[in-house]
Amino acid sequence: MTLVEVTLPKMGESISEATVLNWLKQVGDAVEADETLLEVATDKVDSEVPSPCDGVIKEIRCQAKDVVAIGSVIAVIETSEDVKATTHIEETGKPEQKISKAVKSKTSEFKLGSQNPDAFLSPLVVSISQKEGLSIEEVQSIIGTGSEGRIRKSDVINYVKNRKYPLPSRPQIKAAPLASTFNFNPPPIKYTEGHDVVEEMDRMRQMIAGHMVYSKQTSPHVTAYVEADVTEMVNWRNANKVAFQETYGERLTFTPLFVEAVTKAIQDFPGINASVDGTKVVLRKDINIGMATALPSGNLIVPVVRNSAEKNLVGIAKDVNHLANAARENKLKPEEIQGSTFTISNVGTFGSIMGTPIINQPEVAILALGIIKKRAEVITTDMGDEIAIRSMMYLSLSFDHRVVDGYLGGSFLRRVGDYLEAFSADRKI
Repeated sequence: MTLVEVTLPKMGESISEATVLNWLKQVGDAVEADETLLEVATDKVDSEVPSPCDGVIKEIRCQAKDVVAIGSVIAVIETSEDVKATTHIEETGKPEQKISKAVKSKTSEFKLGSQNPDAFLSPLVVSISQKEGLSIEEVQSIIGTGSEGRIRKSDVINYVKNRKYPLPSRPQIKAAPLASTFNFNPPPIKYTEGHDVVEEMDRMRQMIAGHMVYSKQTSPHVTAYVEADVTEMVNWRNANKVAFQETYGERLTFTPLFVEAVTKAIQDFPGINASVDGTKVVLRKDINIGMATALPSGNLIVPVVRNSAEKNLVGIAKDVNHLANAARENKLKPEEIQGSTFTISNVGTFGSIMGTPIINQPEVAILALGIIKKRAEVITTDMGDEIAIRSMMYLSLSFDHRVVDGYLGGSFLRRVGDYLEAFSADRKI
């Protein structure tokens, strides 16, 4: 029997160390030549490290999250073969074993599946996704070709080349770090071990954080507000929700009414349904409304009501109910979370009066809808001014001031409010 030392392979000229992500094999496990032993990652490349020979793992010398120097011995395999193995990484980031046996080549295929909020995303995958402007939902919907379905660099690249609803390319804006601009070093966060709770962000939260920072760095945000008297809308919905469900088999929430009003306003002001591509403005012909939705985990996802301008209230309600249920059950399909052209966020669901939402790139505006509250208001009637109990709500629009000026943003926002106020008691379901 021969003991073969497995060393951490070279991963590029400038890389001297890597982080162990996880071991796929344990001490005592039998392995075959080229079978993946563990996964490692750096800020530039992530990779699987295969076994150099057939045998049994006798020793593992590092664990998950350990930072290991290139060339260090990471495991020992007992084998009956008389083989000396060395491992190195080609430019593609894929380890290749220089041994007496032929190495089997693998070809990545473009695959999509249901969104998996628990999908592991390596640092390299996160970096590529951010550069390509992919949302967290898109990335977690890719079926990985790595071990145990892990999403690899090649899977993301194939997805970008083949996705059905590509986003326009955007210039990469490199913001100067605050520390170098203002000669300021952020103070360390102090906490008490055993008293304060320290938790690592999950991958989905890291992707959301990166997307939000990118949006703020890319778009100069301006937020406008209007107030709407939605008493008639509330009364109409309350009077018709039972009949609506009995007739069409769908719940009538406020969300379909919001989507309908936003769609009409976009048709009146199509400049709000756009994206920025360098110095070009891409005006979208289709109106696809994204709905910011909270998952059971607390993270956010944005399912999309596609082609809302071509649907009546019943069709919109069917889409909204399906997407909301699928989001809660983590059953959204890839095409259901792609291609939004304008996003709404119902912050009133959480009791918020109003909000200042961050634009969902590459869109140029996002609408927040506050809680509907009853309060005393002065209204004008045939009898003159009177005080009455009315259902009121605030709407706020954050828009990209590069291409949406105050007139367009304010006019669009006011028009949404007008449509919400324009409900008639005689409207048919």
